[in-house]
Amino acid sequence: MAQKAAKIGKIRSVTNWINGACRDAASDRWADVFDSATGEKCAEVVMSSAADVDAALQAASAALPGWSRTPVLRRARIMFKLKELIERDRAEIAALITQEHGKVLHDADGSIQRGLEVVEFACGIPHLLKGEYNDQVGTGVDTYSMRQPVGVCVGITPFNFPAMVPLWMFPLAISCGNTFILKPSEKDPSCALKWAELLTEAGLPPGVFNVVQGDHVAVNSLLSDARVSAVSFVGSTPVAEHVYKTASENGKRVQALGGAKNHLVVMPDADMDQAADALVGAGYGSAGERCMAISAIVAVGDSAEPLLEKLLPRIEKLKIGNGLNNDNDMGPLITAEHRDKVRSYIDIGEEEGAKVLVDGRTHEITDSPGYFLGPTLFDHASRDMRVYQEEIFGPVLTMIRVDTFDEAIQLVNDHEYGNGTAIFTRDGDAAREFANGIQVGMVGVNVPIPVPLAFHSFGGWKRSLFGDMSIYGPEGVRFYTRLKTVTSRWPTGIRAGADFSMPTM
Repeated sequence: MAQKAAKIGKIRSVTNWINGACRDAASDRWADVFDSATGEKCAEVVMSSAADVDAALQAASAALPGWSRTPVLRRARIMFKLKELIERDRAEIAALITQEHGKVLHDADGSIQRGLEVVEFACGIPHLLKGEYNDQVGTGVDTYSMRQPVGVCVGITPFNFPAMVPLWMFPLAISCGNTFILKPSEKDPSCALKWAELLTEAGLPPGVFNVVQGDHVAVNSLLSDARVSAVSFVGSTPVAEHVYKTASENGKRVQALGGAKNHLVVMPDADMDQAADALVGAGYGSAGERCMAISAIVAVGDSAEPLLEKLLPRIEKLKIGNGLNNDNDMGPLITAEHRDKVRSYIDIGEEEGAKVLVDGRTHEITDSPGYFLGPTLFDHASRDMRVYQEEIFGPVLTMIRVDTFDEAIQLVNDHEYGNGTAIFTRDGDAAREFANGIQVGMVGVNVPIPVPLAFHSFGGWKRSLFGDMSIYGPEGVRFYTRLKTVTSRWPTGIRAGADFSMPTM
């Protein structure tokens, strides 16, 4: 076995997984990994070189012919075994996520569950890969289609979900017959090796799944290499644009999921207790480090004051601290640098004239070790303020007040991001109009974080998604396969001579 995630408290050396085993890297660059709740170093991770990437690509390319011809039932059974092993080691994985990322244990466990659902979906790959067939489309002519693997696939994943987002990618990719290289975030890299261990234990052949640790050097090497056929990325919009542009220019299929500014529209008829509970959980859960976090409240008509009456006491009761304590609601941010960036946005919002109702900068938790910041709530923000326009990715909620439902729709539709949104109302007509008219990829009706289950697909609109296909679900199967259509005829005799006219039936 390779790195042991259970050894929390020891400084781990996190390296690459290539061709079925942990491998020493050619690179001599290393980065520190920190326990975000204590600020202490807990691991060091290699920053792979182009030579390390080449080794992974050689392994994935060599494994591809055999794996792509492996019977689909055998591939499915490895997914069944992987599901069993994840469930066995679930507590260990959650503890590892909490140490390196900071999210509370119950939140870490929930993210494993959402990834596990994609593994369960991949267990049905024999059915998902079934093609279509028509006999006698012409006299003695049949047509059928099949979906075949695209080749060597790459997944580049963010720091906020070191378990869930990789599980959104590689189970479907390898179930479809591809080989896979995972490049996890260097801020919380250890989970990637855990997936490699469990896949090996489940019976996956060497080279089918590989891990390359590192930073932009590894990423750019993967994006430009001709051996890579498809790239899946989740992260910030500027990096998503770079990944999409670079990989596309190098002839690859790309899905690049970027940033978000998710709105929750509160109508005057909404259940204000339900809306307030939703906002606290969706705005401050995981310290706001979710691409589906609610960060903008749109209060319609006279809903603002009744909502604040319910919301403010809930924010005051939030328990913030080390994520290893499951009684806490919110843990730290991922790094000191990111905490300081989020804090600077609070400064900016105040300077721009937004009213600070709750100030996370003054929370007592900010004096403790680790990268903590208290929850912040702005009111009376305007659409031209940076705290409304930009993705903050931290525990900051910003309220904008509008007079009408139509204004709320227009506000959401005018924003450059279109990842997720929600409306809270008792009016079915308003909810239906919102769901149909909003220009956002994922919509919740009295549901604050509308992440689709694994048998649907996840993806935003506008500058929240670059590429034509969403992640996991049916769209994921299509992304990791190519359609081939065969038209066949078995004549009783061979007709002499060539026919140069357009073929017809």
